Amino acid sequence: MPPAPPCPCSSGLRYRQCCAPYHRGEAEPPDAEALMRSRYSAFALKEAAYLWKTLHPEHPDRARPEAEVVRELRAFAQSHQYPGLVVMDRRPADAHGVAQVLFFAKVFEKGKDRSFVERSDFRHDGTGWRYVSGVPRLPRELAGPPEALTLATFPA
Repeated sequence: MPPAPPCPCSSGLRYRQCCAPYHRGEAEPPDAEALMRSRYSAFALKEAAYLWKTLHPEHPDRARPEAEVVRELRAFAQSHQYPGLVVMDRRPADAHGVAQVLFFAKVFEKGKDRSFVERSDFRHDGTGWRYVSGVPRLPRELAGPPEALTLATFPA
């Protein structure tokens, strides 16, 4: 039997032990970082319904028809490749319930590098952690290597 594939989120774990239980609805990610990693994996594996499910009710796309958003997410996921993820920093929920994760998502579209760094905000909705919003930056907009950033040094 071939070995189980590694998880696309770059955790070092096998997919079945990492993001698969979240994608299958068997568990909720325990924190904002796990949710963010599971969303990256969902893009890599074209799990558009999971991406919709993990949007916080405050996310602007939640005001749009679900079928339309899922269709757009699926099309985006299918047109890109996701070779890896680096989580540089994280901050647990603050007094307002907002947790943050800073990550470098490696993304390619038809051989063109579309990678970006993002500071993402997450909030628990009573069921699980959900993606609220993000501030993306392209590597060329940064003063140094993306992997060297922290939440404190991320350009606002």
